[in-house]
Amino acid sequence: MGIIPDKYISELSKGIRKKWKAHQGKPMNGWYALSPLLVFLCIYLVSSIAAQDFYKIPISAAFLIASVYAVAISRGRPMEERIRIFSEGAGNRNVLLMIWIFVLAGAFAATAKEIGAIDATVSLALKVLPGKMLYTGLFLAACFISMSIGTSVGTIVALVPVAAGIAEGISTSVPFITAIIVGGAFFGDNLSFISDTTIAATRTQGCSMADKFRMNLRIAGPAALAVAILYIFMGQSAAAVPESGPVDWVLLIPYILVIVLAISGIDVSIVLSIGLAVNAVIGFTAGELTWSGYLGSIGSGISGMGDLIIVTMLAGGMLELITANGGLDFIVGGLTGKIRGKRGAEFSIAALVSLANICTANNTIAIITTGGIARDITKRFKLDPRRSASILDTFSCLIQGLLPYGAQLLMAAGLAGVSSISIIGHLYYPFALGVTAVIAILLKKP
Repeated sequence: MGIIPDKYISELSKGIRKKWKAHQGKPMNGWYALSPLLVFLCIYLVSSIAAQDFYKIPISAAFLIASVYAVAISRGRPMEERIRIFSEGAGNRNVLLMIWIFVLAGAFAATAKEIGAIDATVSLALKVLPGKMLYTGLFLAACFISMSIGTSVGTIVALVPVAAGIAEGISTSVPFITAIIVGGAFFGDNLSFISDTTIAATRTQGCSMADKFRMNLRIAGPAALAVAILYIFMGQSAAAVPESGPVDWVLLIPYILVIVLAISGIDVSIVLSIGLAVNAVIGFTAGELTWSGYLGSIGSGISGMGDLIIVTMLAGGMLELITANGGLDFIVGGLTGKIRGKRGAEFSIAALVSLANICTANNTIAIITTGGIARDITKRFKLDPRRSASILDTFSCLIQGLLPYGAQLLMAAGLAGVSSISIIGHLYYPFALGVTAVIAILLKKP
């Protein structure tokens, strides 16, 4: 994929680190250095609990306060030096490259939706569902769509209303049918080349998306296969699927092209740029787009990535200060102090990203926050960067799929008219993924 294995967010060049340590003379207390991260978690968790809504409190606001605190406590340096260090972290080459990809991904997704590509993909997926394969068909449809569009939330928005209607029409449990869609959405999101979790995991670990895809597929594939077989047995008593509308095959080209080009090893920024151009050609040719409408959809797609972009930069700057103050060494030392072998190192990465995901309810932010630390562990224990990227993405998606206050379950529950807790009991895929992920670490496979 042409990924440049640069250092990311919290990892500093050796020369700069030596200069900082020489200036400090002695690194500050580890917990004190880490306190900005603790301030962020406390602000976000306490405020969310008080508001009784984990999505009412913007993560960017919590990161901003924690970042100001990080600058304030970085003693031993003049204010100008503290701000410079923070700015270098926020403007790190890999951070900016990641932001560029986020911008392109948002623009591509918005223009694809504008020309009707999402509706065409949904129609195709539903059209091929056989009667006795209803549950498996819905699961595979969610897998395909989420892998194509790179977002589990988008898949849930597209399919859950249809699935809920099918459930009511055949007198099947709505939470059960909804859980099928949510599980498939996480499978595709975990593997998609344009998913923000994939982008974050591969960028922080310095590996290609194609290599990470192959690694993830050998972990998520068996879990998905087992769940699909389970749905086959459970679906023998299901009724036939309602007929869907006609499929416009031309509108499927952007998603198919993105998948083919990405798998072939072309850099993701080039892939998304080509996809953006293809969306324009199809939209203008079919009369679905005007020039102003095309620019408007690009703008809305970029705007949709705004909060994630701000959080990425704030996290980069804050974690750069934490590293400069000795926080990274303290975390890695405490986390790996009793580790014996590569299995322990990989489990520590899994535990780290899982804990961050529980605290933030956002798998992308969890990966961004812990990616630099995972990279350091990977180097110290000579792990395969492809495996560490896969662990970050897999365990973050696993935890995100089981959070009743996560965006995906809240969205699915709202669209289906059920509680998020009722969906979790039917989420077979995330549990199966957890089992295969743990087995993969224990057996050191793949």
